Amino acid sequence: MDMLKPFRRLRKVRNSIAYLTSVIIAVYIGLAIAVVGVNVSNLPNFLKFISFDNPNTARTLLATLIAGMISLVVFSFSMVMSVLTQAGSNFSNKLVFGLMTEKRHQHVLGHYLGTILYILILLLVPVRGDTPDTWRSLAVYLGAGMVINSLVLFVFFIHATSQSVQINAITQGLLRSTQSSLRKLKKRGEHSCYVNKCCDDNQKPCYYVYSRDSGYIQNADLENLAELSRIKNMAIKLNFSFGDFVVKNFPIISVFSTVSPCADTQDKILSALKYVEGESTKDHYVNGLTQLMEVAIKSLSPGINDPGTARLCIHQITELMSQRLTLTPSNMIIDKKGRCLVSWHVEKLDSLFFRVFNPILHYGGDDLSICLSLIKAFKTLSNFADEEDKSTIQRHAELVVKVLADNCQDPLEVHFVEARLSEGIHCLSIPSKLPKN
Repeated sequence: MDMLKPFRRLRKVRNSIAYLTSVIIAVYIGLAIAVVGVNVSNLPNFLKFISFDNPNTARTLLATLIAGMISLVVFSFSMVMSVLTQAGSNFSNKLVFGLMTEKRHQHVLGHYLGTILYILILLLVPVRGDTPDTWRSLAVYLGAGMVINSLVLFVFFIHATSQSVQINAITQGLLRSTQSSLRKLKKRGEHSCYVNKCCDDNQKPCYYVYSRDSGYIQNADLENLAELSRIKNMAIKLNFSFGDFVVKNFPIISVFSTVSPCADTQDKILSALKYVEGESTKDHYVNGLTQLMEVAIKSLSPGINDPGTARLCIHQITELMSQRLTLTPSNMIIDKKGRCLVSWHVEKLDSLFFRVFNPILHYGGDDLSICLSLIKAFKTLSNFADEEDKSTIQRHAELVVKVLADNCQDPLEVHFVEARLSEGIHCLSIPSKLPKN
């Protein structure tokens, strides 16, 4: 029996678009039940002027309000889905899910549906007596106030949605979330127990812990795993990279111990893993880099042909990679005696450079502006790199120069490129002339 399934379901619900929306709707429903279930008769006399003289007037007003709200919901989200579909086709389908699950969109959806249900409950529960009393009349006016609030939210929603699908807002959002992930990584490395070194896997017998579900593992509670290793006198090694997709019954964790881990220990180990749907840029900075890369190559496709967007993505990638070069991600937690408690895989910089920059060069190699932007990015990054990383950047720069040499045949193009090859402040060895084929 999978003891972790209820926790996974709860986490899935909390991360879904329906969670915050359902909470807001529940507040509206509770308010409506309180209004129709409680009759307050000792209200101040000066409020009596708002009472309706005819019960049909209140019902007609409520019917009009609920009809308008339904039309507003249909119009809002049909237009939004059209805009998001266009954004997905132009940039990346991964971005659409992120835009729809934003908290502000869930707030608006919750207020829309909550207002409709509030008015519906007022319509379903009949009025006591021939005419609505002051308390029930106040409830009708409150429903009208909710509709006015929804109209204000409608303006905000349309403005926020239209702004969120602009390329500048998309790239800035990816930049901020990825920077937040890098800051967490840097802050974690400030603790003395987090180190970066090789781990000896041959100290004790190895036992495997198998995954009980499939999905993307973006993060793990490493400190809890380290505490568990300390208590059980064992070492844990994660056999995957954060952000990887793992299948069911895969040996995702190695446990180095003199005894096989019991079922309870395995449950605790697996409960520390964080599964998410899709790619989270806040939990893993590599996802932010790859999503910017995907937006860049999508904009370079023949159907879109927008090299300006690709250059913008290269600029954001350069900013993020410069921050990545200034830190050394830890891959291990050790105890006070230096013994490894938990270890995990960290992607090397040469692999990261290849994953991020090579696809852009592959799809945009025929565009001089893209190649020159890549050269400029490598020049900038060389100022933040140590000697080993400079060697990686140098090889990528040489590859771009080779592509330029293969594609530039016209003397005017050659002169334009050569004037920009070695200019600027950098630590690379870039020729001032394109090599002859």
